[in-house]
Amino acid sequence: MNISEQQNILVDVTTEFVPDQSDTEQQRFVFAYHVTIKNDGDAPARLISRHWVITDGNERVQEVRGEGVIGEQPTINPGEHFEYTSGAVLETPVGSMHGSYDMVGENGETFQAEIPVFTLASPNAIH
Repeated sequence: MNISEQQNILVDVTTEFVPDQSDTEQQRFVFAYHVTIKNDGDAPARLISRHWVITDGNERVQEVRGEGVIGEQPTINPGEHFEYTSGAVLETPVGSMHGSYDMVGENGETFQAEIPVFTLASPNAIH
């Protein structure tokens, strides 16, 4: 579990290896990541865009930027949360991800909610 707090936005990420979509002989390692974004502040905040930095075990870096998450730009009210699941494909059994969400408050102020680094690892890849 990794949690980031910025402007009272908490980001929690858990991960899992997806063996039925992976092909280890072809160096294809598929991971799902489950994200919960909670608004612990006192004003609504809207997620506008995302930025991910994905690093595999060979230190190959991919950057992903885009509007919203899973086709949505959710507004998260105080005390509420938004959950989604997405995935990443690596060429190595271990890697990491981190990034940020661009958010906008009800006053129109934009800010970033940081997503701390978390590990992607297939079973038995880390001893």
